[in-house]
Amino acid sequence: MSEPSVPAKGTPLPDVDITGITRIIPHRYPFLLIDRVVEITAFERAVGIKNVTINEPFFPGHFPDDPIMPGVLTIEAMAQTAAVMTIASYGPAYEGASVYFMSIDGARFRRPVRPGDRLELEVRLVRAKLGVFKYEATARVAGEVVSQATFGAKLMGRPDR
Repeated sequence: MSEPSVPAKGTPLPDVDITGITRIIPHRYPFLLIDRVVEITAFERAVGIKNVTINEPFFPGHFPDDPIMPGVLTIEAMAQTAAVMTIASYGPAYEGASVYFMSIDGARFRRPVRPGDRLELEVRLVRAKLGVFKYEATARVAGEVVSQATFGAKLMGRPDR
């Protein structure tokens, strides 16, 4: 049986809902931090969505009287969006593979993310070589930049191998 073909760079891919996300990446509650990926261009770009609610498990402790989403979790949400884009770009044979952080550079936090915000996570692939990827990411709420980061990650192989 032959290997399925990998989409060409720049090929638009279908949006991914929560069921698809859980098929593509191994993250689960309470650490699954994206709800949908609304745009994917193979090996180039993706836009993820996180609907932030007061029911998030981190709000009781961060901070009870002034709930804000921890900045590091916005970066994790960016990374999960990047992982969905990367694995979706390689196709179904890679579903369930892990993408591990290797570095985080230039992280900037512009304003707090609060319950009721719709976090839009735009990720762009800057470089890919030998299963190592570099991404630039920006998180926005209502069009306003709330955080940015550049990060590196490694695709840890196909889950069936």
